[in-house]
Amino acid sequence: MKMQTVNSPKVKTPPADIKSNCKIHNGQVFIAGMTGRKLDGSIPKGMYEQTCVVFQKIKDLMEAAGGKIDDVIQINIFVTEMNVPDFWRARRQFFSGDFPVSTFVQVAALADPELVVEVNGIGFLDAS
Repeated sequence: MKMQTVNSPKVKTPPADIKSNCKIHNGQVFIAGMTGRKLDGSIPKGMYEQTCVVFQKIKDLMEAAGGKIDDVIQINIFVTEMNVPDFWRARRQFFSGDFPVSTFVQVAALADPELVVEVNGIGFLDAS
């Protein structure tokens, strides 16, 4: 089976010559570059609000790939501020049961100064 790009009408698709948001190969799903920027281009204020946008995008892409958010096994989290309680509060709204393994790293900046969180994820279809 060849690698495939996965898109969702609920997640803005970047230009093909720049990057992909989501790729799938042999039931393994790779999602990268999920930020708090909404489909309309707006960026909500705060860690909690942006993290909810991020996890909704991951959920939408996992569903477009044929899975569900609980099939995500690993997430890498990049934040510009260490507001851990608001991040975990948003995460609990989207994942149930056994949470994905996680790396949580503070960075100096993301692609837009208004962004405070970016997440990459790896999942396996039917893992949950």
